[in-house]
Amino acid sequence: MTGHSTQWKLFKFLKVLLFSVIFSITVLFLVATVRTFTFEADAGLRLGKWENTTAISLHLSPQQRKNLLANFKAAIQIPTVSFTETNVNTSALREFDALLKKVFPKVFSSSLVQHEMVGNYSHLLTVPGSEADLEPYMLLAHIDVVPADEADGWDAPPFSAQELNGFIYGRGTIDNKQSVMGILQALEYLLERGYTPRRSFYIGLGHDEEVNGLHGAANIVKLLKSRGVKLQYVLDEGLAVLDGVISGLDGPAALIGISEKGQATVKLSVSSAPGHSSMPPRESSIGILASAVKRQAETPNIFFGLPLRFIMSNLWLFSPLLSRVLERKPDTNAFVRTTTAVTMFNSGVKINIIPSNAEAFVNFRIHSAQTLQEVVELVELTVSDERVKVELVNGFDPLPISSYDEQAFGFQIIKKTVQGMFPQLTVAPGICVGNTDSRHYKDITQDIYRFAPSWFKPGDPQRFHGVNERISIQNYEEIVLFYFQLIQNNDIRKLPPPHSSQHEL
Repeated sequence: MTGHSTQWKLFKFLKVLLFSVIFSITVLFLVATVRTFTFEADAGLRLGKWENTTAISLHLSPQQRKNLLANFKAAIQIPTVSFTETNVNTSALREFDALLKKVFPKVFSSSLVQHEMVGNYSHLLTVPGSEADLEPYMLLAHIDVVPADEADGWDAPPFSAQELNGFIYGRGTIDNKQSVMGILQALEYLLERGYTPRRSFYIGLGHDEEVNGLHGAANIVKLLKSRGVKLQYVLDEGLAVLDGVISGLDGPAALIGISEKGQATVKLSVSSAPGHSSMPPRESSIGILASAVKRQAETPNIFFGLPLRFIMSNLWLFSPLLSRVLERKPDTNAFVRTTTAVTMFNSGVKINIIPSNAEAFVNFRIHSAQTLQEVVELVELTVSDERVKVELVNGFDPLPISSYDEQAFGFQIIKKTVQGMFPQLTVAPGICVGNTDSRHYKDITQDIYRFAPSWFKPGDPQRFHGVNERISIQNYEEIVLFYFQLIQNNDIRKLPPPHSSQHEL
């Protein structure tokens, strides 16, 4: 009788437990579903009525489209390559300077625009607004590109700007001459139409971003600081529109970078007695180092699939799972963690000699959730071998996280511009996995954003610094329009209050 009673109580307990679990899951699902249908990817849509500004439309004739494309191709054909901090193609940079002045005559002759050369080859343009009390903003891009060799397997020569199936191929098409030319082309069109901004703004075009920007961007910032300039926000290259790049998530997303990864280069080295290869020791310097390097690796592999809108509207619930989705591929894994890349491994001088020394260099791109010091400590903990020497060669912490709430002026202006052009897009904050010139500007602004509406489909992220870098003709026109609209959208005094704030009044 007692055993029967115990079983009955256990059955009732399990029944209640199962009901509670099912009920909890149902409630979570209902909450998530409601949030999904009430979710507005563009916070600008949740804001009250935007202040009216004089909008200038951009309608291009076939000839203007032809000229716009020719200007961009001419920019791609100039090999403004940066090899090292002390080796940049100065003759190409001078040629590029001449091109800009030729194809953007209004920009470089207008009494409204002040143009200065900085660090010999970088450009600073100042466009004063009619309302001097409005805090200015700044648009950034960089002129230089990384090296490219046709022998690596390009479908078209990397500095040919050749058209293939609606795409322009060439080094710099997505990094970052599409923004250089897009910003100036947009300003040229605005000036042609008699535009004068209400809010002042600056344009900074660096010439050595690919080799740390120490002569270009750093000197532009130094000049602005000497003048006491403080910026509302800065917009630079960085993230883009991802369409089908994130496995398992349906729909394209525009990711606006609100931070930028830090970086560390760590040297691992092992020293041991040399010897003859005919009498190898139990462990050689190479073997010890190889084991240490291997311990740095991680291999997450979890699949997950739900509609993008459902995920983005319920990050409170799905952020751990979304992280697992992004971890599945190298180009999205970098968004959610500190990445580790072994970039150099050196040892040995002769095939029959056991080397006495072995060294490896490991490059880390540090996620905003970690610090440089934490990464170094983690390396030491992971290596956990007193025979392996760990040395920090150089590095810096991740950049501060910029504001992205409903009152974040720059973020909302960028989102409004994106949604005005692409209503189908989900717009969300993200972390820029590479480093940009914008990191030099952290002392003169609190908010730095990293985005251009370049569309990346599966396989496209690998073109960045890789083979067959390209952009579609349509996408380049969209980039020009984006900056054309963005400049005008900045001409409001302040953001409207959110609907919730209006209802409370």
